[in-house]
Amino acid sequence: MVGITSMGVYVPFLRLGLGAIKKGLRGERAFANFDEDSITMAVAAAIDCLKDVDRKCVDALYFASTTCPYKEKQAATIVASAADLGENLITADYGNSLRCGTSALRSAADAVAAGSAKHAMVAVADTRMGAPGSIFEQSFGDGAAAIMIGNEGVVASLEASYSVCHEIMDIWRTEEDIYVNASESRFANVEGYMKTTEKAVGGLLKSTGLKAEQFSKIVFYSPDPGSAAKLARKLGFDPNSQLQDSFAGLIGNTGSSYALIMLAAALESSTPGDKLLLATYGNGADALFFEVTEEIKSLQPARNLGFYLSNKHVIDDYRTYLFCRGILPGTSLIYPVPFGSLSPPALSRDVSKNLKLHGVRCLSCGAVQYPPQRVCANCHEKDRFEPIRLSDKRGKVFSFSLDHVSSIVDSPAAIAILDFEGGGRMECFMTDRIVEEVKIGMDVEMTFRRLFKRENIVNYFWKAKPVRP
Repeated sequence: MVGITSMGVYVPFLRLGLGAIKKGLRGERAFANFDEDSITMAVAAAIDCLKDVDRKCVDALYFASTTCPYKEKQAATIVASAADLGENLITADYGNSLRCGTSALRSAADAVAAGSAKHAMVAVADTRMGAPGSIFEQSFGDGAAAIMIGNEGVVASLEASYSVCHEIMDIWRTEEDIYVNASESRFANVEGYMKTTEKAVGGLLKSTGLKAEQFSKIVFYSPDPGSAAKLARKLGFDPNSQLQDSFAGLIGNTGSSYALIMLAAALESSTPGDKLLLATYGNGADALFFEVTEEIKSLQPARNLGFYLSNKHVIDDYRTYLFCRGILPGTSLIYPVPFGSLSPPALSRDVSKNLKLHGVRCLSCGAVQYPPQRVCANCHEKDRFEPIRLSDKRGKVFSFSLDHVSSIVDSPAAIAILDFEGGGRMECFMTDRIVEEVKIGMDVEMTFRRLFKRENIVNYFWKAKPVRP
């Protein structure tokens, strides 16, 4: 049996009230903070997916996104490093299509079925941008999902799949484009989404012999909620009882991760024996049939989608949104950053310290130190250390300062000294914080973020963010 063994989702803390885009609009959409991108969001989802999972057992990691920060450099290795997975790992990037997430998912299932991997993780994230004033600016959202595929402890087995390839110019971006392009909406919807997804779902139903009424939940990627409901009715499903909520008015269309976020939500409310149908679209369509097992009773995600829907900060200032998206200048931090040079040798040397957030524990006295040192600050023993991962440790703010002059979008910048549970202290920036709430003794957790881009290199590091219920 091959299928889903664990999952994680991530939705940014920030929301844009749609009324800030156009007066009279209702609802909101999630958008990445100025220090987030598809890689950092994939890391957040991946770490949640790894709850109660032995990292040494993960054999493959597939990263999928249409908005990878790099055109030529594998992003899956960055995600794997930040998630502190091993080096003996199959890694691959998937992109260029809104269904790259399910393409990666099928590859992971094939790898596990073939025996080339025992556990394969798929991390999918997107930060697509619609041009200011466009309908896409209103409907797009940012988010990520991570799914572990394995053959033990399966909570939803992958029973069948069916794919359709269809060449059409409906949604696209060239290498030079910042914003998504689209053809006339009716043409894109009718000749693209509706016809192609109908073929994929219809093909799956025919090949399996299943009827529409046998499915407990159907998860349809859709450019808009109305199209998903229309397609469901056309295929014989009941949109009111079977169609998974799209959360369109809460987080927006999150691109390649959209269907997998909805799948995670569907699994959270599933019971053994439920049949789930997942369909994604993008120059073709993928339809996948999952059957929920008894193992679903023991599935306890680190954070479910409800956590992210309730923990948010709504921004009604359109200018702040433009700063965070990099549309307006001002997101580059002007203060000196004390994390070393951006030279490739230095970045390579510091992967363990900067990306994996490894400190050291003294084997003589047990003191934890970050950054790693050769001499213990407590007992002064030399070169007697073992590495310790600090990225999943919570901490408390020991002290902090506020910088009101170094950044426009992150003003005032909060710089904190943290004490980790179990020992260890470090200095770092705080993010996703409301300045008035920052205080000494505040509980924080670590989050992987981008610091800045310099010399065409995106520099990543860890920041602290408040622990929220």
